[in-house]
This record gives sequence, structure tokens and C-alpha cells, in this order.
Amino acid sequence: MKIPKEAPEATALPDVCYGAPNLYFLFASMSLFNLKDDGELVYIIPRSWTSGAYFKKFRQKFLRDGALEHIHLFVSRDKVFEKENVLQETMIIKLRKAKQKPDKVVLTTSQTNSDFSNKTSFAVSYNTIVSGEDSYVYLVTNETEAQTVGTLNSWHDTLPSIGLKMKTGLTVDFRNRDSLRDDAEDGAVPLFYSQHIQDGRVRFPIGKEHEYVLTKKPGLLQRNENYLFVKRFTAKEDHRRLQCGVYLARKNPQYQKISTQNKINFICGLRKLSDCVVYGLYVLFNSTIYDCYYRILNGSTQVNSTEINAMPVPPMNIIESMGKKLIQVKDMSEESCNEILREYI
Repeated sequence: MKIPKEAPEATALPDVCYGAPNLYFLFASMSLFNLKDDGELVYIIPRSWTSGAYFKKFRQKFLRDGALEHIHLFVSRDKVFEKENVLQETMIIKLRKAKQKPDKVVLTTSQTNSDFSNKTSFAVSYNTIVSGEDSYVYLVTNETEAQTVGTLNSWHDTLPSIGLKMKTGLTVDFRNRDSLRDDAEDGAVPLFYSQHIQDGRVRFPIGKEHEYVLTKKPGLLQRNENYLFVKRFTAKEDHRRLQCGVYLARKNPQYQKISTQNKINFICGLRKLSDCVVYGLYVLFNSTIYDCYYRILNGSTQVNSTEINAMPVPPMNIIESMGKKLIQVKDMSEESCNEILREYI
């Protein structure tokens, strides 16, 4: 469970705490500290520590002082503790207290905790599993996923390094009910929801309730310029985790400002993004390989801006070039994006 930053357990371990501490990683930190050199720990543990900003300091220390040897993943999140009604992405880790890292890490997977007989096993290089200064743990379970990580990690840029950034939508609608409007009126601006993302494009209006907001709060408004919108929440069963749409400001020229509901993310830049850049970003985030990479990086159904901003991307000139090709072919499908991206990998 989460605990306050000033809780005794958190203040006792300042070298691993950032943001909202969780008891489970504090417990794991103390366990590793108490182990003798070359001792082992085997824990069933939530998957959330493998990525994200809150766990960064923990990961760095945990993986500096210990060496992962075996990871077991459960395919189903509702059957691991099925008698307890626990819905949790869970894994088992085996870690040795040692500075020397093994050449390989074994990853196994199973459907439930009651029967390990029907499991898969895959051994992959340690540097593929633990990578980057953030010490993200990439949970690859087969050769295709290992190749996906290796391929994209060959690019060394990120969105922030090329002047772009993913941010979370600005308006929490239930906290601003008085400002919401169903229809256009003087002073009201479009409020975009995930429902406005349709077939790779952002469509507005769609006759949805509360799709306008009338407010003078600067924190709820952003410039009406080009963005790539990305849904923050998807269903576990959805074909894709990354679901995005191209927003072009010229489609709504009557507005200087717009707003975004906080259940979508948007990619923006220090300067206005050209049509080619937005379409190029769409090629990346609508491709199969980027969706696969994100699923490896994050097992949850939430798309976090912190992790997207840490994902590798090609240089800006390649993104623009890909966007030009997508504009020419006028096919927003996943297959079309895959075909364009393959030319640059």
C-alpha cells in the first residue's frame, strides 16, 4: 500500500523514495540490505516497480546491489490470487545480492498460480532485460519481443531530447462541472475526450455531452495547435495499448484555445508542430513495434507520459519524412504505419 512521504518507513529509506512511496518496495529494499553477500531473495511482487518515475531510485539501487536471475510472469492478473479477489499485475522475482551480473536472465510465464506445468521459458541477455539510466526492466518473453527492445533501443533520442513532450490532459471534468457545456456558446472552447479519437484522427464535434468548456482558468486551456492525442486508458483485452489520433488546429480555426480531458495524453513541442511532424509521430505510436515495446515496458492498461517520454524515437528529420509519406498514402491503418516505419529501421 502507499504511505505518506513523511511516514517512518519512508524517512528511514530516503535513498529509494521518490513521490508516493509504497510499502512493498521499501520491504524489498530492506530485505536486500539484510541479505548476506551472495544470498538470494525470491518474492512474489507487483509488476509496477519495473518502470515509472516513482520507482526509479528503488530500481537503480535494487539492481545496482543485486542481480536478477529469474522472473516469472502471470498472464492473467485475476487468477493469481483468485480466491482472494485480488486484481493485480504480479510477478515472481529471484534476485541474488551480488555486483556481478549474469549473462542471461530466465523469464517464465504461466496462466495461473495453481498449475505451473503449462509454462513457457525464455532466456535472454541481462542487458536486454535491464537497460538505460532509468534501469527499466523489460519483461520480454520470446525472441520477437527481445528483437523489438533491441531494435528501438538502437535509437538514442527521446521526445524531450528533440524538443517534444507528452503531457496529460488538463481538465478533470468532474471537478469542473460548472464549466462544462453540451453545446457551443460564446467563450466556450472544445474539450477533447478519448471518444473524439476515431480511426487515427480527432473528430469534433461528435454530439457528446460536455464537449465544450467555458472557463477563464489558464490551467485548463492550451493553445489551439497541432497535437498527437493518445488515450490514457484502454481495456486489457484491446488489440492495442497505444491508441492515438492526429489533431490539426486548422480543422477548428475559430478557436485560439482548446482543452483536453485528463483521460487523454497529448504530444506537443516547444514550438508549433507541423502537419508532417504530427503525422510522423502517428506512424511511430500507431505501429505494431511501438505498441509491443510499450506493453513490454508497462503491464498496466494506463499509458503514462513518463514512460512515453523515456521511449526511444528517431531523429526529427526521420519523423518528418515518415509523416510526409503517411500524408501521401492517406492510409492511417496500423499496417500502413508498419510499412513506412520498416523503411527506417
